[in-house]
Amino acid sequence: MRPLVPVALCDGIPTRYEVTGDGPPLLMFSPGGFNAQLENWRTFSIYKHLQLVEHLAQSFTCITFDKRESGESGGRLERIAWDDYAVQGIDLLDALEVERAHLIGGCIGCSIAVNAAFDHPERILSLVLYSPAGGPAYLETQRGRFADHLSYLDEAGLAGIVALAQGSDATFAQDPRVGPWVGVLRTDAAFAEEFAAQDVDAYRVIVRETGATLFDRDTVPGAPADVLADIPFPALVVPGNDANHATAAAQYLAEHLPGAEYWDVMPDEQTPENAPQRVAQFLSSVSPRSSASI
Repeated sequence: MRPLVPVALCDGIPTRYEVTGDGPPLLMFSPGGFNAQLENWRTFSIYKHLQLVEHLAQSFTCITFDKRESGESGGRLERIAWDDYAVQGIDLLDALEVERAHLIGGCIGCSIAVNAAFDHPERILSLVLYSPAGGPAYLETQRGRFADHLSYLDEAGLAGIVALAQGSDATFAQDPRVGPWVGVLRTDAAFAEEFAAQDVDAYRVIVRETGATLFDRDTVPGAPADVLADIPFPALVVPGNDANHATAAAQYLAEHLPGAEYWDVMPDEQTPENAPQRVAQFLSSVSPRSSASI
């Protein structure tokens, strides 16, 4: 096994990651929206209860990481699409010399995993889509956050956004005024300086285009039916059941992915015993193709 390093350069962005366990590689796109850091697999929402990494690491090499603009990973000021998030994960496989991996996404990570599978099929063994984010209420919430951020931009300007971000620990979900680049504003002084000095109208365009690109539908963001139909890999879809993770979102993925299995168990019946076991069972059932050890 290769010695671990805390940061890899992925798509030109410093990416904090962690490797746990041994076995076939499992690349894990973190839950948590715009604060999708690797700790969320152990501390956030239902994942805190299920402890998937702890269990799956007994049979798989679990690769977790901070999504760009989240946690201690870096970022870049640009219009962001789902495939930008996906390429970060694929580049992390490159850094770890992994040829093919299973993918699991939690929450918003499902949209990223789907795009990774569509854009980079030669790197994928299978998909697990756990409690995918989506549904009409989720779409309205996300669009509202971008609108609130732009309203605060008009009120306080770029310098005001930087000051607010650096003076609190609120996430974009908790306080939309801080914006989707809040993580990098707190961890990268040079980025914060450039952010405050940029053209405000150009930034407004980036925010609008990012929001419209990411949150484009009320099913599952970034996953049109024609794209899903062209993803040939075995997939396990596990439903959520709340305003941000509508059960209908999971059903949509299961209906359109040709190789999908749907685990029809609601979150209140998902336990540390049955959920990791079901995921591990699915992953172990997939015939392994070539993959390098880490």
